[in-house]
Amino acid sequence: MATWMTRLRDRFPTGGGLNDEDWAGRHGLLTVLLAVFMVFLTLFGLWQGDDSVKELLITDALVLPSLVAARLMRGRRPRSLAVALGFAVSCAGFVALCDGLTEAHFTFFIAVAALALYRDWVPFGGFLVATVVHHAGFGTLQSDHTFGHGPAQAHPLIWALVHGSAVLASAAFQLVAWRFNEIEEKRAREDLNESQAQLGVAFDETPVPMAMFTPAGLLVRTNSAYREWLRLPDELPDGFTIHDLPLSTVDEDQVGMLQLLIEAREPVTATRQFRRLDDGSLIWVQAHGTGIYGPDGDLRLIFVHCIDVTAVRDHEAELSYQVRHDSLTGLLSRKAFEHDLTELLADGAEPVSVIYLDIDRFKTINDGNGHTTGDDVLRALAGRLSQVVPDGALVARLGGDEFIVAVQGPAGSGLRVGNGILAALAEPLTVGGNEKAELPVSVSVGVTTASGSVPADDVVLAADTAMYAAKRAGGNRVQVYTDELRVPVQQKIAAEARVRRALAGDPRLTLPLWFQPVVSTETGRIVGAEALVRMRTPDGEILSPFHFIEAAEETGLIVPLGEHVLRTAVEHLLQWSDRLGYISVNVSPRQLAEPDFVPMVESVLAALPGFDRSRLVLEITETALFTSAVDVSERLNALKRLGVRIALDDFGTGYSSLTWLKSLPADIVKLDRSFVAGLAEDARKASIIEAVLWLARSLGMSTIAEGVEEQADWEALRTAGCPAVQGYFFSKPLPSPEFEAMLLKSIERGTFEGVHLDETMGTAVAG
Repeated sequence: MATWMTRLRDRFPTGGGLNDEDWAGRHGLLTVLLAVFMVFLTLFGLWQGDDSVKELLITDALVLPSLVAARLMRGRRPRSLAVALGFAVSCAGFVALCDGLTEAHFTFFIAVAALALYRDWVPFGGFLVATVVHHAGFGTLQSDHTFGHGPAQAHPLIWALVHGSAVLASAAFQLVAWRFNEIEEKRAREDLNESQAQLGVAFDETPVPMAMFTPAGLLVRTNSAYREWLRLPDELPDGFTIHDLPLSTVDEDQVGMLQLLIEAREPVTATRQFRRLDDGSLIWVQAHGTGIYGPDGDLRLIFVHCIDVTAVRDHEAELSYQVRHDSLTGLLSRKAFEHDLTELLADGAEPVSVIYLDIDRFKTINDGNGHTTGDDVLRALAGRLSQVVPDGALVARLGGDEFIVAVQGPAGSGLRVGNGILAALAEPLTVGGNEKAELPVSVSVGVTTASGSVPADDVVLAADTAMYAAKRAGGNRVQVYTDELRVPVQQKIAAEARVRRALAGDPRLTLPLWFQPVVSTETGRIVGAEALVRMRTPDGEILSPFHFIEAAEETGLIVPLGEHVLRTAVEHLLQWSDRLGYISVNVSPRQLAEPDFVPMVESVLAALPGFDRSRLVLEITETALFTSAVDVSERLNALKRLGVRIALDDFGTGYSSLTWLKSLPADIVKLDRSFVAGLAEDARKASIIEAVLWLARSLGMSTIAEGVEEQADWEALRTAGCPAVQGYFFSKPLPSPEFEAMLLKSIERGTFEGVHLDETMGTAVAG
C-alpha cells in the first residue's frame, strides 16, 4: 500500500522550486491581474445598476483585503494563498453579477491556469477547494445566482459536481504540464550540476593558476594553483580584489591588466612584468583573459589563467645577450655593433667617430705564452677599453684580436679616444688566473669620422684601412683615415677580382708559369728551374706576382692557385724530363697550413707512376715557419715521406735561421739575395756565406745562392764552393717556350753566359 501511495505521489509535482527572483516576478504579475480583475468587476457591477450593488460590495469587500494581504504579508505561501482566495472570490462575484451565466464560470478555468504559475500546492489547492465550496455551498443556497439554468437550479449539487469536475480536469492538465516542467528542470539541473562539477574539477585541480573576477576587480573564484602561486590563503576575505594581490606593476606607463581585459571584446593575451610584494622578486606573467557577457551584452565576469614566464623571458634575455655580446670579453658582437652603429649614424645629431684596434704581434703572444694567456689578454684589453672610452660609447670585439669603438661627438673626439687608448696601454695588462702576471701590449689604431646617413660598412672599412696603415708603419700608433689610404685597399680588391677571374677561366692561359734557371757552379749548366706564376689580363698584359699574390694569400685563393702552379710545373718537368734536373715550386704559409695540402701533393704524384719524385722541390720561406699555425716540422716530414725535396727559401732573413736549419728536414738552403749582392767587396758577407755553406754540407744539404746579378759575385760564389746559383746574371724568369729554347741552346753549346764546359773532364772553366 505504501509503495502504491509513494508511486502515486511521485506522479504529482512536488511544488516549489522557484528562486526568489522568479517567484517575486510571478507573484507581482498575479497581484496586478487580481487588481485589474477587481477594477473590472467594480465597473461591471456599476454598469448593471442597483440590482448588483449588494454582490459588488460583498465581492470588493473580500477581494480588497486579499490584495492588501498579498502585498504586506510575509512568506511566500500566505501571500500566494491570499491571491488565490482573491481570485476565487472575484470569479464567484463575477458569476453572481452575471446571475449564474454559464460562460461566467470560464473565469475559474482562467484562474486555475494563472495560479499554476506559482508552482505551489497551497495557492493552487486553496483555489480548487474554494471553487468546490463555492459551487456546492453557494450553489445550494443561492442557485439562481450560481447556475443560470433550470436543471442546475433544480439539482445544484449535481451541477456543482459537474462544474467542479471540469475545473479539476483543467487543473489536472495544469498539473501534468507542471510535472513535466519539473522533470525537465530536474534533468537540466542534473546536467548543469554535472557540468559544474566537471568545470569545478577542471578549474580547481588544474596546475595552471586561474581566477574569475568582476569588471570591478572583485575576485569571485580562484583555484588552488592560483592561491599557491601568489601565496594566498585558501579562503579569501570578503571584498578581496585584484588590487589586494601581492603584486605591483613595474612599468606604470603600460595599460593596466584589468583595464586591458575590460576593453577587449575578444580573448586577449598580455605579458607584464610585476614585482612580488612578499619577497621583492621580479616576475613575468602571461595572462590569457576571456570575458563572459550577459544577454544584454554587458561584461559580467572575466576568466583569466596566468602563466609565470619568468624563466622563459630570462632565457630569451640570455640568448639575446649572447647574440649581442662576445662570449669571451662580454663586449658587443660584430653584428650588434653594426646594428647599433647604423642607428647611431641615422640619428645624425652629431658626427660619429669609429676607432679600430688590432693588437700588435698577437700571434707571438699566443705562440709564446699559450692560447689561454691570449684569451686573458683579450679579456684584460676589453676591460681596459671599457674604462677608457666615454660613457655611451659602443665597444665591440670583431673577432680574433680586433676591437672597435664608436663614439658620438664633434670632430676630433675619435682621435682623442684613440690617443687615450694608447696612453692607457702604456701600463702592462694584468693577466692570468691565480698567479697574476703583467704583460705589455701595444695596439695599432685607426680612426675615422662620419656625419649623416653613411653606410656603417663604409665607416668600419675606413677605420680598418687606417688601422692597417698604422700597423704597416710599425704599430703602437694612431692613424687617422684619409682618402689616400683607400688606394691600397682598392688595389687589393682589384687584385682579388683579377685572381678570381683568372682562376674561373683557363688557368693555363690566364695564369701561365715562367721559369728562372738554376745554374751549377761546377758545370755551368742549367740543373734546375724555379717555377714562377704570372697573370695574363684580358687585354694580354702580363702581371708579376707583386700584383696579385698578396691578395690571393689574404683571401685564401692562394690554395687553388698554388695547386694550379704545382700541377702545371710537374707537367713541364715531364715535358723536359731528359733535359732538366728538377723544378722547384714555392709554397705559401697559407698552403702549408691547409690540412688537404699534403694529400693534394700525394694525389698529383700518384698519377705519375715511375716519376722520380725527388725532381720536385717545394720551397718554404722562413716567414712561413714563423707564421704557420700548424706544426711545420711534422708537415714537412709528411712531404718528405712522399719523396719530394724541401728547400728553405730566403734563408738568413728570419730570427732563428740556424736553429731552423738544424731542426727542419730541408734538402736545399737558398741564400737570400741580401747576402749575395756585393759579396765580392764585402769580406763579412763572404765569411757568413762560407759558414752557412759549411753548416749545410755538414747537415747533408745543398745550397743555392739567389739574386746573382754581377760577374764578381758569381766568381766569388764559385770560389766559396756554392753548388748552384740563380739570378739575372744568367737569366730573368722566362715563358716556357723561351726557357725551353734557352735550355736546348745550353745543352747544345755546352756553355752558358761566358762559361764553357769541358765535356771530357766535366769541369767548369772560365771562358
